[in-house]
Amino acid sequence: MAGPLILAFDTAAAHCAAALVSGDTVLAARAEEMGRGQAERLMPMLEELLAAAGHGWRDLDALGVGIGPGNFTGIRISVAAARGLALALGIPAVGVSGFEAADPDRAAPFWAVIPGPRGTVYAQRRGDAPSAPEILPDTALASLDAPVLRLDAVPADRIAVHIARVAATRWQGATPRPAPLYLRPADAAPARDTGPAILP
Repeated sequence: MAGPLILAFDTAAAHCAAALVSGDTVLAARAEEMGRGQAERLMPMLEELLAAAGHGWRDLDALGVGIGPGNFTGIRISVAAARGLALALGIPAVGVSGFEAADPDRAAPFWAVIPGPRGTVYAQRRGDAPSAPEILPDTALASLDAPVLRLDAVPADRIAVHIARVAATRWQGATPRPAPLYLRPADAAPARDTGPAILP
């Protein structure tokens, strides 16, 4: 029996990636490397993916979306798209971190690592007892207590498939709206005005 039809996508790194998954079957998956332009490319890519698999928006049971950590703008693009589509289609959207998407089937302890800025990485110990995500210097990787899996070593279309598979385990539960996973403040020049800041 086929499982739920889940469309997943990710723009948290320098790519636009998407996958359509039903149960254990990957119906379609694709990724395009891009440093910018994800906002313009994401929706056409999703429509192309659905059409190639012979499905439409109303066939979907749920959405899966990568929530980072990663590129601030990229994360906001995909999270906003997931929220809007979920509202329009009346289906749940499940946020999945890059740590979870690294290897959802791996039970043995390992460190999921995502490249960060200026010689740092975002890291989380996964497996039997996941740790809290943290920011580490690149040089700390050699001393970690379990094998390291770098997310940038996983093909982007595979990341989208993994996001869909994680979403398939959660979509029927109480699912909060996807929200960006930021482990550091944005790289932005401080405002000249010293008045109170209003955050989104």
